[in-house]
Amino acid sequence: MRAQIYLWVEMNDNFTIPLNGLASGESHFSSHVGKEFFEGFENDEILYADLDAEVTVEKSGRYIGIDCDVRGSVTVECDRCLDMLDMPIDTHVALSVKYGEAESQEEHQEGEREVIFVPEDNAELDLSQIIYDYVCLSLPMQRMHEPGGCNPDAMKYFSAPKGHDYFDEEGQLNPFAALKDMFK
Repeated sequence: MRAQIYLWVEMNDNFTIPLNGLASGESHFSSHVGKEFFEGFENDEILYADLDAEVTVEKSGRYIGIDCDVRGSVTVECDRCLDMLDMPIDTHVALSVKYGEAESQEEHQEGEREVIFVPEDNAELDLSQIIYDYVCLSLPMQRMHEPGGCNPDAMKYFSAPKGHDYFDEEGQLNPFAALKDMFK
């Protein structure tokens, strides 16, 4: 039977986890991710952020597994009307930490976990870049309000010229819909 240690700690502002000081078992860390976090990465696309990062670190001998859940919302500009748009974020990061140098340039994975390598003498692991990357990757490529949700004042300049139809049969925006009768 494995002993479990539950320790809830507020992560510091730079999202570092002390690897060498962890006891065997599970340790829990939590932190709030706000707009200042993204400004530190010079990201001007995220106008506001209200995210909670919950990190569980499992240590057993030389094995260190990190599970990080980031939930909340970020505010970005709508690609269509340029008004603010709240985007929900719910992403999970699963990492395995190994000491030493990476064996090759290939990406490493253990099952569903991404493997990261840290130097033997490294006592801390900074998760800020990993959290930033996963939040940005969880955002959709096109960030738009639901149909009818855009600012009507901006949409009057976006409307199609008379005789053109940019919407498909389901009412979704499709710029190629005007070409549907091209070969008739």
